[in-house]
Amino acid sequence: MDPPVVQIISECFIKPEEHNHPPIYLAPWDLVMLSVHYIQKGLLFIKPQTTTNDQENPVKSLLEKLKESLTLTLVHFYPLAGRLATQKQENPPSYSVYIDCNNSPGAKFIYATADLTISDILSPVDVPVVVQSFFDHDRAINHDGHSMSLLSIQVTELTDGIFIGFSINHAVVDGTSYWHFWESLSNTFRAQEKNNLANFRLPILNRWFPDGYGPVLNLPFSHHDQFISRFEAPPLRERIFHFSSQSIAKLKSKANTEAKTNKISSFQSVSALVWRCVTRARRLPRDQETSCRMAANNRARMDRPLPNEYFGNSMQPVRGKTSAGELLEHGLGWAAWQLHEAVAGQSDAAVREWMGNWVQDPIIYHFEKFFDPCSVMMGSSPRFGIYENEFGMGKAVAIRSGYANKFDGKVTFYPGCEGGGSMDLEVNLPPETMAALESDGEFMGAVCG
Repeated sequence: MDPPVVQIISECFIKPEEHNHPPIYLAPWDLVMLSVHYIQKGLLFIKPQTTTNDQENPVKSLLEKLKESLTLTLVHFYPLAGRLATQKQENPPSYSVYIDCNNSPGAKFIYATADLTISDILSPVDVPVVVQSFFDHDRAINHDGHSMSLLSIQVTELTDGIFIGFSINHAVVDGTSYWHFWESLSNTFRAQEKNNLANFRLPILNRWFPDGYGPVLNLPFSHHDQFISRFEAPPLRERIFHFSSQSIAKLKSKANTEAKTNKISSFQSVSALVWRCVTRARRLPRDQETSCRMAANNRARMDRPLPNEYFGNSMQPVRGKTSAGELLEHGLGWAAWQLHEAVAGQSDAAVREWMGNWVQDPIIYHFEKFFDPCSVMMGSSPRFGIYENEFGMGKAVAIRSGYANKFDGKVTFYPGCEGGGSMDLEVNLPPETMAALESDGEFMGAVCG
């Protein structure tokens, strides 16, 4: 039997009415992302029912309102309607990347259909591979934003559901900015429904650079082949594990009690559990180094904090590391404290030290170099207001992601659909490691359902 096919019905490009904006040069936090994938997240909604009278088709109405809302929202988020561009000079040599906000057809908007139900997506133990087809820019890396749209929205109509998937260039936004745009588009959509003006937090588009640098940063390259790498993940199983607020409270209490502190957070407690249990599932040698990386938002860590509305990348991975033997010989509290210390160490001084090192010796992240198969990487945040984004269909029933940025040991945190401090963890592991994790009593004892 052939796998279900997602059929593209229509596609177009959308630009804000206002244009002719100056270029936006990428900062170090942006430039390091040029060789990784776009951010791909999407929400699954119950499809509005077609009425028996002659009223307008609800899906057609949804598409038109979304397009109109996107046009209005892009007036303020206009870099997402642009393209990347590179400025080269031979004498003296220079190579710089920026967002050309004008020379572009705009953001991409796609309408697709699939003969699938909500149950087909949510009932299987593993996330079905077909979900990857609910996103545009499959396997694209951020440097491809020179020729591809920086934002693409795909609306996929299922038999009884609607999936709205956003693919946004990760050299242009981090998770905080990504969900800021979702929130703004949702607010504009709801304002359109009520015939009101949209009320949302305006993005701050000016990039932050270390003192004495920017806005033009010259990279030590003459061609993008010198820093581009296209990563293909090994065969992975992808599964969503749900943690109730009660289960998380128990883990947090246990971690703090064992570490004789009250400073360990819920996120650090759950991350420590995953780190320990995945390490055990991998059956690593006792002396094998293992680490747990977490994506840290730098905005509030600066002595002069950047506002949450700073629209760009402002995150770095921080990590706790030890040997597999030491990690498993100690308890949850010990592991969680290593992660707490790593996060606490991400100070203004640490941020500026990283920046200073980078401008002296620029690097571009490559998955195969930065994320080893003996470690885990925690991405996203359960604090993002993901389920507050609505588009006339009520609250979403689930969040899912595309192919992008997945590898052995990648874990993505989302808030649970029911709220209240619950969490959903999207875990990616090779089949044999996932099977061992599913048999791990410590891990499955904390998972609900």
